[in-house]
Amino acid sequence: MTTTAPTTTPAAIDLDQLCINTIRTLSIDAVQQANSGHPGTPMAMAPVVYGLWQRWLRYDPRDPIWPNRDRFVLSIGHASMLLYSMLYLCGVRAVDPQYEQLGTAAVTLDDIKRFRQLDSKCPGHPEYRWTSGVETTTGPLGQGVATSVGMAIAGRWLAEHFNRPGSTLFDYDVYALCGDGDMMEGISNEAASLAGHLRLANLCWIYDYNRVTIEGHTDLAFGDDVAARFLAYGWNVTRVGDANDLDLLDRAFATFQRSTDRPTLIIVDSHIGYGAPHKQDTSAAHGEPLGEAEVRLAKRQYGWPEDAQFLVPDGVREHLQEGLGRRGHELREAWTAMFERYRAAYPALADDCSRIQRRQLPDGWDRNLPSFAPDAKGIAGRDASGQVLNVLAQNVPWLLGGSADLAPSTKTRLTFEGAGDFASGQYGGRNLHFGIREHAMAAILNGLSLAKVRPFGSGFLIFSDYSRPAIRLSALMELPVVYVFTHDSIGVGEDGPTHQPVEHLLSLRAIPGLITLRPADANEVVECWRTIMQFHHQPAALVLSRQPLPVLDRTTYASAAGVARGAYVLADAPGGQPEVLLLASGSEVALCVGAYDQLQREGIRARVVSMPSWELFDRQSREYRDGVLPPDVSARVAVEQASALGWERYAGTGGEIIGMHTFGASAPLKELQGKFGFTPERVVAAARAQLAKVR
Repeated sequence: MTTTAPTTTPAAIDLDQLCINTIRTLSIDAVQQANSGHPGTPMAMAPVVYGLWQRWLRYDPRDPIWPNRDRFVLSIGHASMLLYSMLYLCGVRAVDPQYEQLGTAAVTLDDIKRFRQLDSKCPGHPEYRWTSGVETTTGPLGQGVATSVGMAIAGRWLAEHFNRPGSTLFDYDVYALCGDGDMMEGISNEAASLAGHLRLANLCWIYDYNRVTIEGHTDLAFGDDVAARFLAYGWNVTRVGDANDLDLLDRAFATFQRSTDRPTLIIVDSHIGYGAPHKQDTSAAHGEPLGEAEVRLAKRQYGWPEDAQFLVPDGVREHLQEGLGRRGHELREAWTAMFERYRAAYPALADDCSRIQRRQLPDGWDRNLPSFAPDAKGIAGRDASGQVLNVLAQNVPWLLGGSADLAPSTKTRLTFEGAGDFASGQYGGRNLHFGIREHAMAAILNGLSLAKVRPFGSGFLIFSDYSRPAIRLSALMELPVVYVFTHDSIGVGEDGPTHQPVEHLLSLRAIPGLITLRPADANEVVECWRTIMQFHHQPAALVLSRQPLPVLDRTTYASAAGVARGAYVLADAPGGQPEVLLLASGSEVALCVGAYDQLQREGIRARVVSMPSWELFDRQSREYRDGVLPPDVSARVAVEQASALGWERYAGTGGEIIGMHTFGASAPLKELQGKFGFTPERVVAAARAQLAKVR
């Protein structure tokens, strides 16, 4: 949908400037009162954000989660007061009952006065779910713009699946405000390259070209011709020579609106600080409060009362209500009426659309999931996962994703009829191709999830290092993104230590809110997926083997449904009275089962506990956890082909942990298992030693 900027009168121009200076001075005062923050960029970029919101953005402050709203991403999250000022002045309402009181203002003037203070709705960097109107958590530079690519992909995919003649449910645009720091971070280049390749014409990045970072002028470390780089990526590039020129900004936004075959980069020349073209301020305006004298000087420059603090002149909020507020409300009301007509004409599609927005699964989402028969030769975790994923994706039409160029190895390609590939001009496919861009992939998955579709992405576990910053933000934002990591251990074998993960399980388990699952056999894989799909606010890392794992006979051993509780008793001692516990995840569970059989023959009462997810187990009641790991049984052996660190919380300080204490080696799997002690014989010996110590 193309929006035309309104013509302006001299009185409106005066009100425009009054609004812009209100944004600036609110930002100055908030940073000064907090004695912390970044005032310079909000001062310089206030005209850009004001012009975009007031004249172009299709956004209803009364319903900031309207599905077809335009998205505004403040990738330069250190300029957070720029966004908080807009949320307050535009009257954005609170919509998240978990964190906010519904119907109240998302940001109040009191919140702004308490910028960067405990429990304020104005934290140091914008945080999704904490403050309505914040589309994504930003802070680490590059994450916002990369996430915006996922939002744009989702917009194209949703349009392809739900739009019908006369009913355009989805045609939103995504705007991201970024700066020199974003352009330097590698993730932004990964994401921009993919966006250009996919020709995402609903994506607009606004580049604040102020040539200043924390250390000083960008000439110290950055001399890229950004315009040439983005032209090479396949973007449309336009330039605004003065951030204060609203007419030039209108022309740039109109250029974006007219572009139908590629994303747009608008390069805006600004001067950090006051915003005046003749004034080049120091980095103090960028990274710390101005100080009382400089605050007075800045306000004098704006014609503002020098002693006034947190001043919002009459007419400012009303002007924004008449611009953004009225336009956005009318657009949202028209969309809502259209959706009701759509519901009557296409009830099944409307139901799917509503479920997506509420993160609800369709009826029968887990039907026809496979059940694997006992098999000593076994099946690799990745292969079992591929079978499960293809069934789930047929049952859940908005489950889509792909890999960082590794789908044939991670078994994450959707192969059923109609799955298709998401590509330039073919935006209905369910298979996404991220290229060898692990970091951007993870951020794009966050953007997809923020648009409410259900995304998955995959790679080798060793390369989770490349995705980890964005995975952390998945957890911080409480997004149900699914990360599928294969090649989970030294079982990779001949590829050697560069491809053999050792510390990676521990690294993922260390992220608060991320659920890590490492299944022991094919039926545990099924239950892992069944558990993951029911998450609403937790991302999951599903960690899978490349090598075959024996499929356990569940008529002999406990049901794999125990996965949902994180850990369960797989095989027990007679009468449920064990004298030694064998604990493991993944492929090492089979080692413990082999050791269990030998110990049973020796008359030693052993219990095998499969522990696919520490996080899920730790959420269980004390009664359940003590039932699985009896406190009075101190003889314990934990086994995992990964860093041993952390297992002491379950094995106890006196238990033995058979894990990795070095990097791996390049050799066939059997030789590696012997070298590093991952054999049933080693587990049996450790169990005997534990019992001897106890006795």
